Amino acid sequence: MNLRLTMIAASLALASTSALAANQSTQLMAAPVAAASPQQNTALVNTLAAKHGLDSNHGYVVRSEHPGVAGTKVARVDHTYKGVRVWHGESVVVTDAAGKLVSEAVSERRQGLGQAGQGLRANAKDVDVTPKISAKAAIDLAVKKLAPNGTHTSQPQTELVIFPIVTSQRIASAVNKAEKDLNATDLQDVVTGYELAYVVKTRMMASGRPVLVDSIISAVDGHLIKEISAMHSVVGSGKSQYNGTVPINTTLNGSTYTMLDATRGTGGTYGGLAITNANHGTTAGSIYTNSTNTWGDGQQYISGGSTTNANGQTAAVNALWGAMNTYDTLKNVLGWSSLNGQNTAFYIAAHVNSNYDNAYYDDTCRCMYIGDGSSFYSLGSIDVIGHEMGHGVTAATSNLTYSGESGGLNESNSDITGDMVEAYARNGGTGTVIPAGNDWEVGKEIAKDGVALRHMRKPSQDGSSPDAWSSTIKNLDVHYSSGPNNRMFYFLSQGSNATVGNDAYSQYLVKTPKAMTGIGNDKAFRIWFKANTTKFTASTNYADARTKVQQAAQELYGEFERI
Repeated sequence: MNLRLTMIAASLALASTSALAANQSTQLMAAPVAAASPQQNTALVNTLAAKHGLDSNHGYVVRSEHPGVAGTKVARVDHTYKGVRVWHGESVVVTDAAGKLVSEAVSERRQGLGQAGQGLRANAKDVDVTPKISAKAAIDLAVKKLAPNGTHTSQPQTELVIFPIVTSQRIASAVNKAEKDLNATDLQDVVTGYELAYVVKTRMMASGRPVLVDSIISAVDGHLIKEISAMHSVVGSGKSQYNGTVPINTTLNGSTYTMLDATRGTGGTYGGLAITNANHGTTAGSIYTNSTNTWGDGQQYISGGSTTNANGQTAAVNALWGAMNTYDTLKNVLGWSSLNGQNTAFYIAAHVNSNYDNAYYDDTCRCMYIGDGSSFYSLGSIDVIGHEMGHGVTAATSNLTYSGESGGLNESNSDITGDMVEAYARNGGTGTVIPAGNDWEVGKEIAKDGVALRHMRKPSQDGSSPDAWSSTIKNLDVHYSSGPNNRMFYFLSQGSNATVGNDAYSQYLVKTPKAMTGIGNDKAFRIWFKANTTKFTASTNYADARTKVQQAAQELYGEFERI
């Protein structure tokens, strides 16, 4: 059976009714976790090294930790060679309260790097880890290539890594398959070599536009190996533009109200969830203030007008209401605190640039920037804000690389998050489940012609996104390569339709009956969220996602029929 499109959704939606009934979605992520002690980290890496039989050149470094299901902790552990991180080589390790290993998901990229021991047998290959050019030289080369006249919004950062050169090859059983018959699982990533390189993170403004890029620069001769976009984007009482009069949490300082919600998140830049006024600039600006606790006029911003009067406040109302609902969706339904699971506060800047047709997330500040739009209306609709905040969750967990198939999955995760936040908000923004109520259309409200940016039910309606996976999907812009996974999630939640010509019809669902039954928003989102936060790695592609989403479903709801 060709599983191009429904490889995840069809198999998961066949979960038995009894299994779902017996395993209702009551498991929540735990509260923010305390940082592990050096002794605990040492014990963890020693356990992993012994498990895989590594030699002295190979090791592990704990990069980050976040909550898992109550009673567990999730550690993101980098693989190293001679003390240098191997790019995309990592383990996602779940441990119990006693520190014992529960599970490990591995993205192994050092198979051919030295002799990695019994668990990772491969041909020995040595790599010199001494760079031939300096970190400063690498920064200069990256800046010259990207925006030589740009202005840094934050200082460039560099990291020396071992960069695997990866190619996609057919597995033996698929060598003679026709291209149109290939499934994602017919291909495998193969490491063909390594380069010592710098990862140069540049965050600049050039000609009034943000330039956020991670450049991979050879540490041997300075040539550019790869560029990865780091700009995750989409082209009281407050009167919001899209949702009528909505409740928003503000803070009273003396006689002045500020758009600071101190009940959602701690620390961060402003000590709580905040909305700032960029006032057509390229920096965040100051937190919104008002003499009363009534904000906005509910109308599209008038180009060239004040950003602080009632009309100018509306974009801020949109942003705060969207941010509050995103926080509440994650917290109330999944037990996930803020974007990183550790309840660190984030902020949103409104009125960025002039007539700016974009909104984007920047993880260096845990912040979102919203333009007023020109071809679009103000880009602060509920699903767009949920989308951008979804990038924050991904950045804190799987960190799916923003290119190729992993980039498409990164974008798809944000589309999924945006629609689930929309469903939660449209139904009052309370409770512990994700109800129905979203429209499965991404960015429809901000479109002046009423045509959504992307269509989760049938992605190809936008003219650029494929409905099904193919071996060339990695070459697409990540906003388009998200299409097959978006459709997978729609099918998983809502099911398909057996009628040819219906938007929910799939030629790949050939079992009887040809229409599969969905499991609803709540269960579908829990499965996806668990996979992204506890199993995906930065290099996860469609085939890897299939396996790990199935594992997440089984852990949550028990055995199901595989197809």
